[in-house]
Amino acid sequence: MKGYITDVAAIAGLANRELGSEVALTLLVIFAVNIIIARLTPLKYIFLTGQALLWMATIGAVIGYKSGLTGVPLILTGGIFGGVMAVLMPALAQPVVRRITGSDDVALGHFCTIGYLVQAAVAKVVGKGSRSTEDLELPDNFKFLQDTYLAMAVVMVPMYLIPAIAAGPQYIAQFSGGINYLMYAFMQSIQFVAGVFVLYSGVRLLLNELVPAFRGIAMRIVPDAKPALDCPVLFPYAPNAVIVGFLATTVGSIIGMLVFPMFGLAMILPGLLTNFFAGGTAGVFGNALGGRRGAMIGGVIHGLFITFLPAILVPMLESYGFTGVTFSDSDVISSGLVLGHAFQNNWLFVALFIVFVAALAWFVNGKSAKPKGESVHESV
Repeated sequence: MKGYITDVAAIAGLANRELGSEVALTLLVIFAVNIIIARLTPLKYIFLTGQALLWMATIGAVIGYKSGLTGVPLILTGGIFGGVMAVLMPALAQPVVRRITGSDDVALGHFCTIGYLVQAAVAKVVGKGSRSTEDLELPDNFKFLQDTYLAMAVVMVPMYLIPAIAAGPQYIAQFSGGINYLMYAFMQSIQFVAGVFVLYSGVRLLLNELVPAFRGIAMRIVPDAKPALDCPVLFPYAPNAVIVGFLATTVGSIIGMLVFPMFGLAMILPGLLTNFFAGGTAGVFGNALGGRRGAMIGGVIHGLFITFLPAILVPMLESYGFTGVTFSDSDVISSGLVLGHAFQNNWLFVALFIVFVAALAWFVNGKSAKPKGESVHESV
């Protein structure tokens, strides 16, 4: 059976060979439309995650081009749609982001928002009364796990060592440069943890320095604008939830990889980066609305969801000539599905998908949401 990897960068590289200028111009239009909408409407979100905008521009250009558009119509179609998404997705996530951060100063600029809302919805159903992942009380012998990075190392070291043992020394020797294969896997896991430490430090610097600077500039163009930043901006608020969400999403994506092909869908291979960043952020969302149960159970459902979406996009991408690879971010995939079916005049699918997202957002952010400042969780 053929497996597919979720690698948006690989698709972008292939697309840029033929549509490099169109993708670049679509990206500019997306940003311009984002600013115009933020200026003229109450949705004051400026999407600042550059690579996410590039992925949105890529799928807009690819779907439009393969559907027969060229030149200005191609660029405007992808740009306007992407600009709307760049404002709409942070707006849908903001009520939960406000719960997480305790303020309204920043928004989430990461095109995995629909997946986060799926986890938040599940958490809202299953997590009533569940305590926060950040309230874990460990026995004295395990107090060291209260350090985020030591806890992450305890998780990541086995996740690197087990595949290395399964692959064997001969295979790992291709990458290890003569280092013992187990030591190589161990060092890679420690480098991952060190990278997350640098990432967290950068997030704190970003919040302390960039946000005030952004406000000074944005006030001239878009008064009361909110910067929509990449997903790691939420990690320091619930580091335990990041780990739980990552692991639960990984479990869900493995289940999806094994189960969905039985129903005729493509086999989607789990991606470590997607599971960590999207899964970790989804875990923070799940914890905010459903505590530990929301992070764990919701994470498994999130893993299934982000495996299902790429699988249903595969036939469309293969008809365009992309084989063995598919997009990863849920909002980008959703955009591709909506645009693709719209160009095929399948308006029923478009309408149903819009209703699904609207209902999901209403359920997560609707009348049962607690007001700002009120505790989200109850004691068990």
